[in-house]
Amino acid sequence: MIHLPISKQGPLRALSTRLVAAVALVLFIVFAVYLDRDGYRDVNEDGLTLLDCFYYAVVSLSTTGYGDITPTSEQARLVNVLLVTPARVLFLIILVGTTLEVLTEQYRTSTRLNRWRRTLKDHVIVCGYGTKGRSAVSALRENGLDGKRIVVVEPDRASVRQATADGLVVIEGSATRSSILLDAHIKDAKAVIIATNTDEASVLCTLTARQLTAGKVRIIAAAREAENAPLLKQSGAHQVIVSSATAGRLLGLSTSAPPLIDVVEDLLTPGHGMALALRSADRAEVGKSPRNVEEVVIALVRHGRVLSLASPECATIETGDMLVYIRDDTAIPVALPS
Repeated sequence: MIHLPISKQGPLRALSTRLVAAVALVLFIVFAVYLDRDGYRDVNEDGLTLLDCFYYAVVSLSTTGYGDITPTSEQARLVNVLLVTPARVLFLIILVGTTLEVLTEQYRTSTRLNRWRRTLKDHVIVCGYGTKGRSAVSALRENGLDGKRIVVVEPDRASVRQATADGLVVIEGSATRSSILLDAHIKDAKAVIIATNTDEASVLCTLTARQLTAGKVRIIAAAREAENAPLLKQSGAHQVIVSSATAGRLLGLSTSAPPLIDVVEDLLTPGHGMALALRSADRAEVGKSPRNVEEVVIALVRHGRVLSLASPECATIETGDMLVYIRDDTAIPVALPS
């Protein structure tokens, strides 16, 4: 099931609201007729009971009007003119309005879904919307990716509601199933981020994604344990991030070199101080040393390989190189969720 971002009140809630209003309107007319029951005449001429008042209110508001109960006194007729007739019109408006809104909402949802399917391309699929998945989505948005180009695949209902409330398109189901990933248009995706809760699920998701894309879509997977990282790479992941090992290294650095932790946190926190960035080398920079570039370059990416500045290959910048540098992030506004 595909969940589009929440845009307005759901049809079920709107239907419930109108149903309550209709019942309240019927009860109001029953109360008004019952107070003036002596001004009405029925075919049995034995007076109106409370059930007769309910019967009269329902057939009058629904415009059926069998005529077996009629107002005879001037006061009862005045009540019909001032109360029953306007209530009858309002009752019809409630019924017709409910039908039209439900049909309109269904049409609007179908139209939005078809438009979303037609325009979905070069998007990022995030499998799992737990702590890692939410952090990945935040990082994508902070780096300028439109929320409309992010598709979340999540089986948990609570996480589905959270992602939908965050303005994301969510496909409810397991990312280990081919049909779910095909609904996410994985073949047209730019990348797949696998952030499931277990390494076993990550391996299955990776295998399924690789089978559907034949390795043409970049797959980034998160692993809890370092020993599972090679298995994920063999399964088809282009890059594996080991959460437990990374956290362990940071914990170790916090005891031996505490300031390094502050630097790492600064680099990973958007909008505060320093931030890692990547850009293509300009034509004017080709042939120069990376150390002579205006920004603080810390590495080069050449033919998909990350080269340290200490490497002899990094003596000069070549055509097609990507520069990994540190930028001042305080002057760059952080992209807010759309």
